[in-house]
Amino acid sequence: MSSIDPAKADAAAAAVPGIPRDADGPVFKEPWEAHAFAMALALFDRGCFTWGEWAAALGEEIKRAQAAGDPDTGATYYHHWLATIERLVTEKQIASRAQLDRAHHAWEHAAHRTPHGMPIELRPEDFHR
Repeated sequence: MSSIDPAKADAAAAAVPGIPRDADGPVFKEPWEAHAFAMALALFDRGCFTWGEWAAALGEEIKRAQAAGDPDTGATYYHHWLATIERLVTEKQIASRAQLDRAHHAWEHAAHRTPHGMPIELRPEDFHR
């Protein structure tokens, strides 16, 4: 994904074991996975956590998911990234759970009204549900 700085992606891949990658760097099966990766890079760049802190929190999230029955085939890897992002931003009071839930519902509303194949755009009315 061209919007991700390759040097920053390489640094993250070196610091966080398990990131799916090829010779060119991290690889993503779906666009949302690249967005989750980019969000973590942006939060790291803003000093919200260190890569060591991220790796520990991600590891805990993966262990929790495995204990709940996740077969750990790699298919859910970036789901764990999203859960870790949510956990860290709420623990560090960057955003509240209510704010995250509001954004999630707004996104679902926007996705529902968007024709298939068109980009999803959030509008102010998406937040008034």
